[in-house]
Amino acid sequence: MKPYGIVVCGGESTRMGKDKSLLTYHGMPQYAYVAQMLKHLSESVAISCNISQFQCEDIGYQKLYDLSEYSAHGPVSAVLTAFKHFPENDLLLVGCDYPLLAAKDLRDFLSAIEKDSLAAAFYNQHGKYEPVLAWYSRHVRPALETFCQSGEHSLQYFLNKINAQKYLPESENCMTSVDTPEEFEKICRLLSQKH
Repeated sequence: MKPYGIVVCGGESTRMGKDKSLLTYHGMPQYAYVAQMLKHLSESVAISCNISQFQCEDIGYQKLYDLSEYSAHGPVSAVLTAFKHFPENDLLLVGCDYPLLAAKDLRDFLSAIEKDSLAAAFYNQHGKYEPVLAWYSRHVRPALETFCQSGEHSLQYFLNKINAQKYLPESENCMTSVDTPEEFEKICRLLSQKH
């Protein structure tokens, strides 16, 4: 069974100064670009967002607002909320921070996941997981809920604790995160040179 695709756009975007999910790199808002990539790799796609995003808009996808029991804890809130809605599904999470990520990167990632993995995530040169470029097995949900009930909320720490599978992509560029207006301009220039 294909995983359920979750586009993660609920971050505060404080350094960027505007909603990163609405930035345009590929001729459409980034959330729509990510959703389009996930559509071909997932059973279905939902948008994980905070309560202030997409209030009046029909964005063509189910919106998942963090459930109150999980809210205000960062990306772990998105994962637990998605599991509550789709308990029978594995989840493929992709954040809106990665404009150089391509569908091929996600296909390669999915094909590299070992059958008995509880979770797998892109892993960078600094020895860190990318928790919102990750796959979470439905079987990891009880451990994640227990982890959060104990007062922990760092997905990075959780992935380390369960020894999640580390995925080293062909090129680290796909994990380039854009968090400031300067980085946005730089990536836009880079992408315009490629086209």
